[in-house]
Amino acid sequence: MQPHVTPVAWTLVVPLKPLIRAKSRLAATAGDPARAHLALAFAQDTVSAALTCGAVRDVAVVTDDRCAARELGALGARIVPDVPSAGLNPALAHGAAEVRARRPDAPLAALNADLPALRPEELARVLDFAAGSPRAFLADADGTGTTLLSALPGHALGPVFGPRSRAGHRASGAREIVLAGVDSVRRDVDTAADLVAARALGLGPFTARACREQVPCQGAGVAPVNSGQ
Repeated sequence: MQPHVTPVAWTLVVPLKPLIRAKSRLAATAGDPARAHLALAFAQDTVSAALTCGAVRDVAVVTDDRCAARELGALGARIVPDVPSAGLNPALAHGAAEVRARRPDAPLAALNADLPALRPEELARVLDFAAGSPRAFLADADGTGTTLLSALPGHALGPVFGPRSRAGHRASGAREIVLAGVDSVRRDVDTAADLVAARALGLGPFTARACREQVPCQGAGVAPVNSGQ
């Protein structure tokens, strides 16, 4: 049996590319300023929900975007400069190394920055499940990607995010987290359709406000606030 980690000990590593390059697949429904605004709002809702989760000790955001660093730092996240500047997986490996350099016994979880409907209680259930395995991952709502990857103390994170990362993480030896009722942790947003699906779950306040201001896609402009945050 794998050791169970104290739930409050988790450190989340959240990668965020420069906002001007984020969410390119929303380009058809939102111009560059609106996309950057939405990408920041997604990250703000993700980080604020994570920081109110009882299973989370702290959040490290890996980014070189000054605006995002300022806004997410104001929420309580620790900002880690993206020194490799070589894409998602190097950023995550760097963030994990920075966390472990400060706290070698930290249980880690990489979490996508685009979970605008994230509910703290659902994240807590996912992390509780993850605490039973050296490495574990949660597939995204589409069933091919990954929204969360965890590693207990003594185990490297080993991220292989990207196309078909669900299969990649499974092949790497990570255990798949299979839970019902954690839709908000699986619902990342890359497209206008994804945003409408997140709206149905209940958007966080930052994204709800951004949708009212930007109206990026049909049906998303009057999004209700996620009452779970």
